[in-house]
Amino acid sequence: MTLSPRQTLRDVFGYSTYRPPQEEIVTTLIDGHDAFVLMPTGGGKSLCYQIPALHREGVAIVVSPLISLMKDQVDALVAYGVRAAFYNSSLGAKAARQVLARLHAGELDLLYVAPERLLSDGFLERLKELPVALFAVDEAHCVSQWGHDFRPEYVQLGQLRRLFPGVPMIALTATADPQTHGDILARLGLQQARCFVAGFDRPNIRYSVIEKQKPFVQLTTFLENQRNNAGIVYALSRKRVEELAQRLAAAGWRAEAYHAGMSDADRERVQEAFLRDDLQIVVATVAFGMGIDKSNVRFVVHYDLPKNIESYYQETGRAGRDGLPAEALLLFGYGDIAISRGLIEKGGNPEQKRIELHKLQTMVGFAEAQSCRRRVLLGYFGERLGEDCGNCDICLNPPERYDATVDAQKALSCVFRVGQRFGIGHVVDVLRGARTERVRELGHDRLSTYGIGAAHSAEAWTGLIRQLIHHGYLVQDVARYSVLTLTAAARPLLRGEERLELARPRLRVKVQPKKGRAKLGDFDYDEELFERLRAVRKRLADAEGVPPFVIFGDATLAEIATVMPTSEAALLGINGVGKHKLRRFGSEFLDEVISHAGR
Repeated sequence: MTLSPRQTLRDVFGYSTYRPPQEEIVTTLIDGHDAFVLMPTGGGKSLCYQIPALHREGVAIVVSPLISLMKDQVDALVAYGVRAAFYNSSLGAKAARQVLARLHAGELDLLYVAPERLLSDGFLERLKELPVALFAVDEAHCVSQWGHDFRPEYVQLGQLRRLFPGVPMIALTATADPQTHGDILARLGLQQARCFVAGFDRPNIRYSVIEKQKPFVQLTTFLENQRNNAGIVYALSRKRVEELAQRLAAAGWRAEAYHAGMSDADRERVQEAFLRDDLQIVVATVAFGMGIDKSNVRFVVHYDLPKNIESYYQETGRAGRDGLPAEALLLFGYGDIAISRGLIEKGGNPEQKRIELHKLQTMVGFAEAQSCRRRVLLGYFGERLGEDCGNCDICLNPPERYDATVDAQKALSCVFRVGQRFGIGHVVDVLRGARTERVRELGHDRLSTYGIGAAHSAEAWTGLIRQLIHHGYLVQDVARYSVLTLTAAARPLLRGEERLELARPRLRVKVQPKKGRAKLGDFDYDEELFERLRAVRKRLADAEGVPPFVIFGDATLAEIATVMPTSEAALLGINGVGKHKLRRFGSEFLDEVISHAGR
């Protein structure tokens, strides 16, 4: 390999610069060291191991839990001219033998495998005979019991560090709270790994929550402003998914259902149609991972409340992977809480139920939040936002504010008086002077804070305490049964050295339809040319048998429609256009630009 990593970034993948901290991660792996990467969806995690795979001897083994996602990633790599393949149960016997033959012949740079296939004795023995460049464990949160998508087979991946001590390993995830983060490092034997946390913020996504009132009408009202865009609608049950898909199709939308109860062939047909832009909307169950690697998803709607923030974050993260503006709408109904709690209660593991119930309540807290939603979302993952985001429903339609200093002092003082050893429910009981047996047994009816909040409802105090958590005055420790503890920021507030203004809870939020379509990011592009370029892309993609975004993403087309390059050199300067793609597709797009300019 004569190219430098930076030249590979430019010539192979078509990008002029790294995003932070991609270059440090690439260097770490090329130098033979382990890495843990926490980076938001669409942040460029894949490049962090794909570039090192081209600069280290041997084949890079990429572990992924989603068979459907492997094919998309391999298609994209092949389009860049990279020697990649996948090895999983979707392959027939002949195709599987061909992949193994390429593996043993040294004809692969990257091989994507499912964890159970990788960990079979036969496959591990094969790898011991071959030079392995690195191991990349994608969706690494699956290894942790604290994660929202725990998979027992992932736990066995810890043996890779013992079996291949000299091969660098990288674990990657977009969703990990502090407990999950620590668990991943311990279970995969990555205690010496360099940790890279790129932050969770997806500023291009607009988060909105509305109270459920005639939800199908609310959904179609939202969709009216997304007529030409692709999106995903998540619902809680297979039955609701099918009903929604049928009603949307009857109303004129190109929509179909997608859930685990469908046959493999039907799921594959729907996913392929969606990826190829032949289908506009996929309606899917919240619990079923779709593995969608489609860069131009412009919206995600949650018709029902997700069971935890990790799932919500990951699912909304499927919108706007290209960095262009996207929408995330959550329809929130209190009936959803009871349904989700009932599903959790059916589980057999008491500790797992406790964790999942805590996570559900945190998700409810996000939905009920009266402060910047992005602050709440990032705060859950331990990240603080310096100022309100300006791109969520709360920021764009602010609720009424009031001086909450005294109430906040009462709540914080009560948390302190009960010894910072209890959760929200008990603190609220003490504040309101509840005459429960537990309060009396603990002697908390004799505390100075007992009953000082009797004038407010339990819901009002719960909402205020959640806002104090969102603003960083309190921490809710899931590892210690969700107890509340004070942070350093609470001290000046308790001492009266600062005042606190909070949002007054509102009973309902009206749907706010968009007043026209936003530009695509920073590109002030020619809309007619953009649509003509999309048509060229679709034609080429159909001929190649790949999804359109594998040819070029929307961001690349928008930049072409802005810059209007008329030479190969100018087209090569567009982000996402590498030398291999320039040779294969460049003339078609240049002809369209020149034709348009001459009109």
